[in-house]
Amino acid sequence: MSSPYRSITVFCASADGTELQRSLAADVGAAIAAAGHRLVYGGGGVGLMGVVADAALAGGGEVIGVIPEQLFDREVGHRGVTELEVVPDMHARKARMATLGDGFIVLPGGFGTLEEAFEILTWNQLALIDAAVVFCANDGYWQPLIDLVDRAVGDGLVKERHRAMVRTAADPVVAVAMAAAPGPAVAPKWTDIDRRS
Repeated sequence: MSSPYRSITVFCASADGTELQRSLAADVGAAIAAAGHRLVYGGGGVGLMGVVADAALAGGGEVIGVIPEQLFDREVGHRGVTELEVVPDMHARKARMATLGDGFIVLPGGFGTLEEAFEILTWNQLALIDAAVVFCANDGYWQPLIDLVDRAVGDGLVKERHRAMVRTAADPVVAVAMAAAPGPAVAPKWTDIDRRS
């Protein structure tokens, strides 16, 4: 069991994805439990969300789900988790998952997953939080996104010092270790130097 105890928030799809992505989600859930961490996730019992939660539970891990009222039935809220919090809306869900998480893993997902991940990256950029964000895939899923981030840095739209916030890992055990570690020490977006230039 790792020390200290951490809560790892996982953002991922409520869709099934591919067989390889489901296997990855299961391995991440198992790795979180094996490391002695708590899983925080979107509360669904279907898709990659259900897979990651089931794997963490099977490994003896604690699992906290956070799901909005309007999605509770649609995403088949997971009734087998340690604790299922039903919140008023999507904004409350993101805020609660951010509050509960010490670090973040982003598994393959669609628009909702991207929104969640980029909100946490933005909060890091603005120095509102200091948490690791790890994009995890073993099938190249995140490579186009990483290429876009690198393009944004190259074009001067994202500061070079903020590139370190976007971490990647293909191995679930490595992803969990990275997410449990402190976030990268980066200067906030608006520094005195930035304001003068």
